Amino acid sequence: MQAFFIILGALIVLVLGLFIFSFFLSPVVKVERSLVVPAPVTKVFPLVNVVRNWELWSPWKEQDPSVKITYGEKESGIGASYSWESTNRNVGKGHMTVTESRPDQYIATDIDFMGMGTAKGAFRFDPVASGTLITWSMTCNMGQHPLRKAMGLMMDKWVGKDFEKGLRAIKGLVIH
Repeated sequence: MQAFFIILGALIVLVLGLFIFSFFLSPVVKVERSLVVPAPVTKVFPLVNVVRNWELWSPWKEQDPSVKITYGEKESGIGASYSWESTNRNVGKGHMTVTESRPDQYIATDIDFMGMGTAKGAFRFDPVASGTLITWSMTCNMGQHPLRKAMGLMMDKWVGKDFEKGLRAIKGLVIH
């Protein structure tokens, strides 16, 4: 019986510790990766601005080639969108809409992953001497729930690798 109370006490301390620790965590999480692509921005920009092109470089499409994708009425620019649904839990289901598109400069998106709320995505395209610097970022509000805020600590590790893979795929498309 004493072992039960020790385990229960340790569990209570752990939960309280997580709860107190979460007060010090920001609910807003940002993930950002950049890569120089040896091509002019006019060649790189359409790979992101035209939503059907995402299938060519999306790191999540690679994780589940049979993911079901449904495109909106608009193919590119503001209002272009698509939804996806997958049985792979790393891909899941969601919806993405382009909310801003400045040709050869910037694209902003709203992304809803599995009903967990909307994240803000962005792509910046900056001309550099060796081509185009693409910066892919995502900002999301994890809310005030202690477990979601703690999960936010892992977001850079989880999503950052996918961003790196996607940027490398874009680079591969434009140099071939």
